[in-house]
Parts: sequence; C-alpha cells; structure tokens
Amino acid sequence: MESGRLSSTQQALIRESWQKVSSNLLQHGIVLFTRLFDLDPDLLPLFQYNCKQFSSPQECLSSPEFLDHIRKVMLVIDAAVTHLENLSSLEEYLSNLGKKHQTVGVKVDSFSAVGESLLFMLEKCLGTAFSPDVREAWTRLYGAVVKAMSRGWDARKEGE
Repeated sequence: MESGRLSSTQQALIRESWQKVSSNLLQHGIVLFTRLFDLDPDLLPLFQYNCKQFSSPQECLSSPEFLDHIRKVMLVIDAAVTHLENLSSLEEYLSNLGKKHQTVGVKVDSFSAVGESLLFMLEKCLGTAFSPDVREAWTRLYGAVVKAMSRGWDARKEGE
C-alpha cells in the first residue's frame, strides 16, 4: 500500500476531519451503516448473530452485536488514519480482513457502496468543512484500504 499516494496536505486534511468524527465513533458509524443499508439493502442478510436474521435495517442497527461490528469498522478506519505515513504496515491485517469478509459472503463490489456511505457520513459530520479536497483525500485513503483488503480475495482465489 503506497502512502506516497497521499500528499502531506491530504494526510493533514484526513487527520483534521477524522478528529471531529472520532469524538463519537459509534454515532457516526451508525450514520455510515444506515446509509449503506439504504444504498444496498441486499447486504442486510450478511449480518447474522446467533443464527438470527434481522427483519429490518433498524433491527440490525440496534442489536448489541451489530453495534460492536460498527465499533470495529470505525476502529479500522481509525487505524488507517493513525498510520497514514506508513499504510503498508496495515497491509497484512487488511488482506486478512478481506479474507474474512469474503468468507461471510461479502463481494468486493460491495465496497463501492461502503465508500459512498463513508463519504456520506463524513459530509454529514463535517458539514461545510467537507470540501472537495477533503473528499478527494478520503477517496484516496479508502481506495488504498480497499485495494489491500481485496488482496485477501485474490489470495483466497489463488489458494483454492
């Protein structure tokens, strides 16, 4: 994962904007996943806990197990922000995370909806501070994370 893809200005924009989001990760994560289920309702069945299928996004978003998943997702984003200068240090972790997502039935294509949801959440949180430059910086960071995670799919295909 090339940290050279993000300029020092982009890294600063990401850190500054994330500081506002990180004050309440769970609340902003709920916004992200609410948007995700609006964009791609077919993802809802992928989330099952104790063999329980959720009948609605609202039911899923209020379950303690799913709230824990939201916290984990937000912590992965936090780790990417923390390691902006050395994103390659997260490469193996993100590749393994990709493998786990593939195992539960997530398709690589679903990550475009996740990316749109991330940008939506950032825009809602940041308001007018969500400038085109901030959007571009986050789009690049998210692209690098997805690229690393998708290697998990590639590695799994090679090993099958």
